[in-house]
Amino acid sequence: MPVAEARSAGSIDEALAYCRALLRDSPALAAQQAHEILAADPANAEAFRLLGRALRATGDADAAEQAELDAIAASVHDPLLMQAAHALLENALSDAECILRPRLKANPFDVAAIRMMAELAGRLGRYGDAENLLRRALELAPGFQAARANLATVLYRQNRAPEAIAELDRLLDADPANPAHRNLKAAALGRVGGFEEAIALYEDVLKRFPEQPKVWMSYGHVLKTVGRQQESITAYRRAITIAPELGEVWWSLANLKTVSFDPDDIAAMTAALDRDDLAAEDRFHLHFALGKALEDRGEAATSFAHYAKGNNQRRAMIDYDPQEISGLVEASRAIFTPGFVADRAGQGSVAPDPIFILGMPRAGSTLIEQILASHPLIEGTQELPDISAIARRLGKRKTKQEKTSYPESIIDLEFEELHKLGEEYLERTRVHRKTDRPYFIDKMPNNWAHVPLIHMILPNAKIIDARRHPLACCFSNFKQHFARGQGFSYALDDMGRYYRDYVTLMAHVDALLPGRVHRVIHEALVEDTETEVRRLLDYLGVDFDPACLRFWENDRPVRTASSEQVRRPISRAGLDQWQAFEPWLDPLKAALGPVLDHYPAAPPL
Repeated sequence: MPVAEARSAGSIDEALAYCRALLRDSPALAAQQAHEILAADPANAEAFRLLGRALRATGDADAAEQAELDAIAASVHDPLLMQAAHALLENALSDAECILRPRLKANPFDVAAIRMMAELAGRLGRYGDAENLLRRALELAPGFQAARANLATVLYRQNRAPEAIAELDRLLDADPANPAHRNLKAAALGRVGGFEEAIALYEDVLKRFPEQPKVWMSYGHVLKTVGRQQESITAYRRAITIAPELGEVWWSLANLKTVSFDPDDIAAMTAALDRDDLAAEDRFHLHFALGKALEDRGEAATSFAHYAKGNNQRRAMIDYDPQEISGLVEASRAIFTPGFVADRAGQGSVAPDPIFILGMPRAGSTLIEQILASHPLIEGTQELPDISAIARRLGKRKTKQEKTSYPESIIDLEFEELHKLGEEYLERTRVHRKTDRPYFIDKMPNNWAHVPLIHMILPNAKIIDARRHPLACCFSNFKQHFARGQGFSYALDDMGRYYRDYVTLMAHVDALLPGRVHRVIHEALVEDTETEVRRLLDYLGVDFDPACLRFWENDRPVRTASSEQVRRPISRAGLDQWQAFEPWLDPLKAALGPVLDHYPAAPPL
C-alpha cells in the first residue's frame, strides 16, 4: 500500500504491514516502501528497521547498517522503551521485564529492546541469556557498537577473556582512543596473562584521563601482579588522593599485606566511614581495611569489630546458601562409589599436563604454586575457572532458583563424553600457557568440590590438597574480602561448615582412591620445607630442583592475595595470628565440630 493511501486511511500501521509483506518476496520494493514511510514520518523506528532488513536482503550492507543505527536512535523517543529504561534505572527489574517481553513478542526485530532485555538478564546474573540476546542484536545490527561493548562485558564476566578481547579489538578498530574499551581490554588481558600489554593500555588511558581513580586502582592491581609493588602503592595512593572515600583502594593497599597504615590513614578511613553518602561497597571495603590496620597495631578487639562489620554487610548483599555445598558433597559421596569409579577406569583424557592445587583459600596454595612454578618442567598460571564452568554446564541450571542436575548428570556420561570434557578443559586452559613446559598448574581452590569430576575426565592429572589449621585458615578468610566468589567466607558459621564439607569430601576421595590426592599440611611445609618439597616433587614424578627452595626469586606474575608473601622466604609469622582473636571465634569452632579436634587428620566418616 503506498504511503499516501495509508495516510489518507489514517494509518501508517497499514503501510508498515504492507512493507513487511513486500519484504518476504521483494526486498527492493520493501526498501522503497520504507523510504516512503520515512518521508512521511521521519522518526519511525519500525520503518528504519524494515529498511535495514530490506537493504541487507538486497546486499547493500553499508546503507543497511546506517538504517539499523537510525532505528536504534529513533527508539529513544519510543514511550514504552522510555518506560522500560526508567524501570531499569530504578532497578525495578520486574517492571522492566513486563514491558520488554510483550514488546519483543510483538516485534522480535526491535534491537533496542533486545539490548535492554540483555541488560535485564545481566543484572539478574543470567549471563548466558544476556549473551544470546546481544548476539541476536548484533546479528540484526552488526554496527550496534553499544551492544558489542555489552557483549564484551558479558563475556568478561563469564571468564571468557579471549572472546571479550576479540570483541574489544573490533570496537577499538572503530574507536581506537575509547577509554572504556581500552580499560576493559586491559582488565581482560590481565585475566589471560597479558600483563605488559595491560599496563601499556592503562598508562595510555591515564595519560589521557589522569583523574580516574578506578583506573588508577586497576593499574595498581596489575602492577602488584607483576611484582612492581612500590609502583602499585603509588598508583593506589594516587587513586586515594582523587577519591579518599573509595574503599576498594584502601582495601587494595591493606591486601598487599606489607603496607603499614599510619594514624593519618586511619583517620582518613574513619572520616570516610562517617559520610552519609558512602556507597555500601565502599563501606564494607573500608571496614576490612581498618580491620587490617588495627590488627597490625595490636588492637584485636577493635580490629575484629571492623572485620565483623565488613563481613556482616557483605553477607547481607550476597545470595549464599551453605546447604548447596553440603548437598553437593552428600550427592558426590553417594554417586562416587568404588564400583562407579572402577567401571569408568581408563576413561577421560589421558593427558598428564594439569596439576591441580585446591582446598580452602588462604591455606598456602599460592606458596605451593610458587614453589612448583620454580621447577623447569612446571608452569604456573593462575586460578582457572574452567572446571567450575564445565560443572555448571553439566548442572543445566540457568538461575539459582532452579535445581542443579550436577553431580548426578555425570552418571550418564559415556566414554566419549568424558574424554571430550577432558580435552575441552585442556583447550580452554591453553590460552594461559605461555611456555613449552610439559606441566601446568590450575590453582583454583574451589576445585576441591569437583575432584571426582576431575578424576573422571583427567585421570592422569595430579591433585594437591593444600590444608591449613582450620582456625588459622578460616579466620584468614574472614579477614579477606575476595573480589568475587567465596560467599562462604563472610560468616564464621558458614566458614566452619564449608571447611567441614571440604574435609568430608576429600576424606571420601582418600578412602575411594588411596594416594590419588597428595596432601600438603601448611604447618609442616613451613617447619621443614625441603622435606615437604621433595615429597611433593616425588608425587608429581619430577626430579628435585634446588630452585624450588628459592621460590621467592621467581619473578612470575602472581594474582592472589598472597602475591607479596610468596616473594619472600618462608616465615612462621602468619601461623598463629588467629590466636589474638580466639575470644570471638566460638561460632567458627562450633561449626567446625570434630574437624577441629582431629586436624590434620579427618574425623571418621
